[in-house]
Amino acid sequence: MVFKIDYPVTEDPGFPGLVKDLALLAKTGFKVVIVPGVKENIDTVLKQHDIDISWNSNNGSALDFPFRVTTSQAISYVEMAAFNVASRFMTFLSGSRVDALIGNFVRARGRGVIQGIDTEHTGTVDKIYKDSLTRVLDLGMIPILPCIGWSPSGKPYNVPSDEIALEVSKTLGAIKLFIVCAHAPLGAHAPLGANDSSSVKILNIPDDLEKRADGSLVRLTPEQAQSIINLNNKPKNDKDEAARLQYLRGFKLALKASEAGVHRVHLIDGREEGAVLKELYSNLGVGTMIYADEYDSIRAFHSRDMPDVLRLMEPLMQKGLLIRRNPESIQEKKDDYSVLEIDGSVRACGALHDWGESQGEIAAVAIEPNYTDLGLGRKIVGYLAEKARRKNFSRVFVLTTQSQDWFESLGFKEASVESLPERKREVYDQSRKSKVFALEL
Repeated sequence: MVFKIDYPVTEDPGFPGLVKDLALLAKTGFKVVIVPGVKENIDTVLKQHDIDISWNSNNGSALDFPFRVTTSQAISYVEMAAFNVASRFMTFLSGSRVDALIGNFVRARGRGVIQGIDTEHTGTVDKIYKDSLTRVLDLGMIPILPCIGWSPSGKPYNVPSDEIALEVSKTLGAIKLFIVCAHAPLGAHAPLGANDSSSVKILNIPDDLEKRADGSLVRLTPEQAQSIINLNNKPKNDKDEAARLQYLRGFKLALKASEAGVHRVHLIDGREEGAVLKELYSNLGVGTMIYADEYDSIRAFHSRDMPDVLRLMEPLMQKGLLIRRNPESIQEKKDDYSVLEIDGSVRACGALHDWGESQGEIAAVAIEPNYTDLGLGRKIVGYLAEKARRKNFSRVFVLTTQSQDWFESLGFKEASVESLPERKREVYDQSRKSKVFALEL
């Protein structure tokens, strides 16, 4: 998991607690990489030494990774500011008895002359030294990557932290990228910090997105995140313009990471106590998660799928793992069924039945034997649980005679027959003695 942590978070009184949580993750076996943001600290240092501050962007867009034009006069101060912030992480990690290493894991190249301006020590990522990073992570250490990269000849370059975080996530195949900032969650009615304005006033947010009670966004697909960027892409030139850009740049980084194969990107307020652990381990989290749609191969059942669905289910029905279903019973509830396609062929299926009382039953889960190692069962169950969540179900359950361990691995917990909706209890087959496993949504 890669953590890109904005500089204002390191100045917050809760910063030591945040680092403790990262140390805890490392101690429990997660491989943690830290990329500190340093922009505000570099600004302060350069102003102290009367050095001009100049910014540019890749394509002239305010939402692309802006880069600091770093002159020969400025680079030594930039290095000093960057390593000073990295050392803060090292200090607090040491207090948690976790080893960390500030390393030269980034090979950089100069940006050269842009629009007639020699950018001198302004760089971009040329390569992430994956083998070196992997060795450090395998030792249980936390690598810290300041916003400095070096050319093969040893010339230092100032590289945007956002760009480093993105390239590290891509190179390591990170399962998660955390963008840890110092502003209220997107859409929250009330700010967490005294100097914040409410983000709902800063950005236009569609009404149909999943939100918490405070109005903050829970999760978004990349397409939904892009729609928010499109809605708010026009400069406003008002007092909230800086905050608007801050939110949108976070979304832009999240989208780039998603496009690069990072399935989960989390934007959280690093000032909230326990924010990282709450985001990881609570159902709704505390930030906004942008997730790649791993269910894009799953679609609604069509009548033409009947032969394939029966083919998948028949071996399991013969073994007594699934109850006997015929074409008529499937057709009667065809809207409940979904199928997963690979290469144009149906390879898995499942159904979500509504039994009332805000509970749904996940049933008829079947996977083609040659595809069981691809995690298709987890995908189809996850898809049906997400479908139930969108229908505002509070709970899904399964009835199983021999697959309880597998459902437990997916987060289901054993429940009583009495916990089933009344309509389901009335048709429960006492002779099968199926066990009930439920997942709270």
